[in-house]
Amino acid sequence: MEKFCAFVDWLNSYLWGPPMLIFLLGTHLYLTFKTRFIQKKIFLGIKLSAKHDKECEGDISPFGSLAIAMAATVGTGNIIGVGTAIALGGPGAVLWMWFTGVFGIATKYAESLIAVKYRVKTKKGAMLGGAMYVLERGLNLKFLGILFALFGSIASFGIGSSVQSNAVATVLNESFNIPMMVSAIGISVILSLIVLGGLKAISDFCIKFVPFMAFLYIVGCISILVINKSYVLPALSEIVTSAFSPRAAGGGFIGASIMIAARHGMARGLFSNESGMGSASIIASAAKTRNSVRQALISSTGTFWSTVVICAITGIVLVSSIMAHPNAVKLNSINGAILTHIAFGQIKYVGPIILTFGLITFAFTTALGWSYYGEKCVEYLFGAKSNIPYRIIYISTAFWGVVMPLGVVWNLADTFNALMAIPNLIAVLLLSGLVAKETDYYLYDDNLDKFDETPIPTLFSSSALEDIEDDDDDKGDVIESV
Repeated sequence: MEKFCAFVDWLNSYLWGPPMLIFLLGTHLYLTFKTRFIQKKIFLGIKLSAKHDKECEGDISPFGSLAIAMAATVGTGNIIGVGTAIALGGPGAVLWMWFTGVFGIATKYAESLIAVKYRVKTKKGAMLGGAMYVLERGLNLKFLGILFALFGSIASFGIGSSVQSNAVATVLNESFNIPMMVSAIGISVILSLIVLGGLKAISDFCIKFVPFMAFLYIVGCISILVINKSYVLPALSEIVTSAFSPRAAGGGFIGASIMIAARHGMARGLFSNESGMGSASIIASAAKTRNSVRQALISSTGTFWSTVVICAITGIVLVSSIMAHPNAVKLNSINGAILTHIAFGQIKYVGPIILTFGLITFAFTTALGWSYYGEKCVEYLFGAKSNIPYRIIYISTAFWGVVMPLGVVWNLADTFNALMAIPNLIAVLLLSGLVAKETDYYLYDDNLDKFDETPIPTLFSSSALEDIEDDDDDKGDVIESV
């Protein structure tokens, strides 16, 4: 087991090392160029997210799709993870994190666009999509599609269920002395009530709850900034200066080089918004939308909210709090969790409650979002008959995740997330010409309200593995719907 753990640590550090960061950031920059800086249309995407296209084919509203994507993306990493980036990379890491969010909008846009473009539907009319269908239908790379689905399904049990349930139980135990086993039972029951209800139940819950939890957290952050008002401008100055200066920082900060600040900032930014991983494109495919560009604009706002807004405001809160209380931080400067607790502790009585509520709800909604991602990956591999068994296994891993050691689970989850990103980025880059063409026609040629009249194919067998095993050409064929 020790050798296995050591191997996982090595593989994880390699996969999320400089090559992956360069691959991801390079893709972000390239797609920003190909889409003619699609980031400038972010407020159009926010406006579109509030509209409904009821007459369009799809399973849920555009906002419902965005809410589930936000639920899966906005997690404990947006709170504790930002503190860890600052602790290891200094205040300059916040600016690098923000950069990855800004440029990551282009990748989230592109992967969502091609997912909608190549989505299919079942005989009952339910939508199926994501990188696996893009690789199979758009590039004839079915083997890579199977790998993406395999990595995604395994990752969902780690980062989606066991890790998140353990985070919730740990916070409840530390804050309210609730026994871990009691939390395990409660979490499993609540997940069962929502996850077993399928996409509609998950969507209904996320639409109502995700905006509320994000709003409450942001209000808490703004309250801290008001308390630290005399330190906000110095904090912003320190963030910008430290991002491009190798000087040693003072006032409770660690000294970090430009490369260290950039590495930890970009890594945390890439983790927080999942741009390039291909996960959010799965739910984008289920949305009711007139054309691929319209939904892609809406999906791209998820990166804007999760990193450009939530991670950035968290970073400013933490840096200003460190400057306001340098003596309280110096001895604990390598612990992101402690930095976060110190910051929210400034709001007497209410601050710790807001932080606890944020950690619990962010973790729980992440589990909900990833349950859908994992289910669609498993359905691609084994067909619709696997949905109910997957949901049961997913809920059971959430239960056992509370009591199992999570060091290896965290590393395995990060490893499979990286393995998901590789085939997804290949698809996005190879289809970047299509992304540019669709963007030019629908967006820049002012055709955003037009309907894409291309029929959505009907998939008569949704099991990719069965298709490979069966030599009968008629079985598993995708037949264009009339």
